[in-house]
Amino acid sequence: MTKHEQIIQHIISLPVGEKISVRSIARTMEVSEGTAYRAIKEAENQGLVSTIERVGTIRIEKKRKEYFEQLTFAEVINIVDGQVLGGRDGLYKKLNKFVIGAMQLDAMARYTEPDSLLIVGNRADAQELALNDGAAVLITGGFDTTDKIKKLADDKELPLLSTSYDTFTVASMINRAIYDQLIKKEIVFVGDILTPFDDTHSLHVKNRVSDWYELNRETEHTRFPVLDTNNRVVGMVTSRDIIGNDDELSLERVMTKNPLVVQEKTSLAYVAHMMVWEGIQLVPVVDQTNKMLGIVSRQDVIQALQQIQRQPQIGETIDDIITKNIQVGDEESTFKIKILPQMTNQLGTLSNGVFTSLVTEGASRLLHDLQKGDLVVENLSVFFFKPVPIDSEIIIKPRLLDAGRMYAKVDVDVFCDKKLVGKALVMAQIMDK
Repeated sequence: MTKHEQIIQHIISLPVGEKISVRSIARTMEVSEGTAYRAIKEAENQGLVSTIERVGTIRIEKKRKEYFEQLTFAEVINIVDGQVLGGRDGLYKKLNKFVIGAMQLDAMARYTEPDSLLIVGNRADAQELALNDGAAVLITGGFDTTDKIKKLADDKELPLLSTSYDTFTVASMINRAIYDQLIKKEIVFVGDILTPFDDTHSLHVKNRVSDWYELNRETEHTRFPVLDTNNRVVGMVTSRDIIGNDDELSLERVMTKNPLVVQEKTSLAYVAHMMVWEGIQLVPVVDQTNKMLGIVSRQDVIQALQQIQRQPQIGETIDDIITKNIQVGDEESTFKIKILPQMTNQLGTLSNGVFTSLVTEGASRLLHDLQKGDLVVENLSVFFFKPVPIDSEIIIKPRLLDAGRMYAKVDVDVFCDKKLVGKALVMAQIMDK
């Protein structure tokens, strides 16, 4: 095990909430501060530690991808640019709801409960009430509080936070963060769908062609990553590489060297585009040192894309709004949509970016109707003729110009009040259903 890996294991062994510094890690593990720094950054990438301004780097419980709109109190600090006055041990508890302390004390008692956050100004009585009820406190307006309140927060391990923003601004900022997190939940990464290393099959760089045949008979697979002695990906070998070669020939001689690889934080959309673009069926997933963590297949990607399409759209992006509101037109192979306020620019007309999304969606739906498959845009030429005002309805008329097994060319006309307002030519790769 390398020094880097030993430091990571040491960090994993630390209790949640333990403060970590480059100097302390270097001293404990007897390594240079540069080595300690790199290992701590890697631990942060893995979700093992988190650095909070004015608090420091803290060992945290590794986060799994969770599909809900909850924040931790540590994340609230970053959202409101706050500082911790007390209760540091509770920073990684989940926040279920927040309460604005703009009411009488007896009325406030009905709303403060465990795992909630009271947003209040310099009202020590309200702060004490919330902490005794199991709620964390965020003091607005840049105010401090008493030592008694700080000690109570420490004793109950409930975060006591402070920010210079006013109460209304803080509530708006937290609401915005929750909404953004709902959007992010829709984004799927390779790490969410990969087949782990222990469940995959691979070959060694010193194996021979005969070993490929043996593994092929055992698994009925034809594509395998080729690894070195440190499990780093150095090549890929497929049936195309093997056929016609002597059984005793080394895989190093026949494999495809420097294959395409991805990391856990690579987005699913990028991998899908890459697989279509390069025409590949299997991609190794590696860490920053190129050590193999698992694989992702074309079938995995397609299934994940289909699953995403079935998810409820809670935190909506512009593309979600378009997908939800676009309807089949009155004529065959046409689509219509009303221009909503979210789709406009500062002048109150349809924005160029949304126009591009609309023509892409129209082309994609046409290919679906023709049972061609999913579209991955390769090239897009857009022409704007007339501005489209808010609340007007546009008609999108896509027309297939040419199509093959792996590509399509679609011409898209966009009309408003029967006048041509824009046009696009979409060149796309097709991902089979």
